[in-house]
Amino acid sequence: MCSGSHTWPPTGSKCVRHTPNVLESIAMKAALLVESLTGNTWKAAELIGDKLQQEGWGITGMSKVGKPDLSSIQRADLVLIGTWTHGLFVVGQAPFALGNIANLPTMRGKKAACFLTFALNAGRSIDKLSTAVGQTGADVIGGLEIKRNYLEQHTDLFVERLLGAVEPA
Repeated sequence: MCSGSHTWPPTGSKCVRHTPNVLESIAMKAALLVESLTGNTWKAAELIGDKLQQEGWGITGMSKVGKPDLSSIQRADLVLIGTWTHGLFVVGQAPFALGNIANLPTMRGKKAACFLTFALNAGRSIDKLSTAVGQTGADVIGGLEIKRNYLEQHTDLFVERLLGAVEPA
């Protein structure tokens, strides 16, 4: 169960499932851009990538936000951006590396989704992250906060919502 706020379209949308035998020509492709301090966000990105591949998606690459793999972004239908929450325990929370995220290459015409990991309280970090990603020109279709103690469950929820929000190319 999600313990943080999220910015997905209203729940109740039908979840589109893909099977591994989907033709490659219609398989969605995602690039992952990740900023991680302790490894939790990187682990969340790996889980998300693995779960998407189980649904028949292709992963064009996974790179650090500060050194994005431009080729993987270009080949992807969707860009997933993940970072971690920094700040004091209950005040001043913000996504780490907002400046780097807002200065990513222009992604006009790309869909994007955001995720961020947190320990205690993420505040309004997911909204700040979505805004920064939107400044690249990407169409942000949703985002989710992932509590570090629930990586498996929250990445399942992220993938479920992502699959419900996109259709095959």
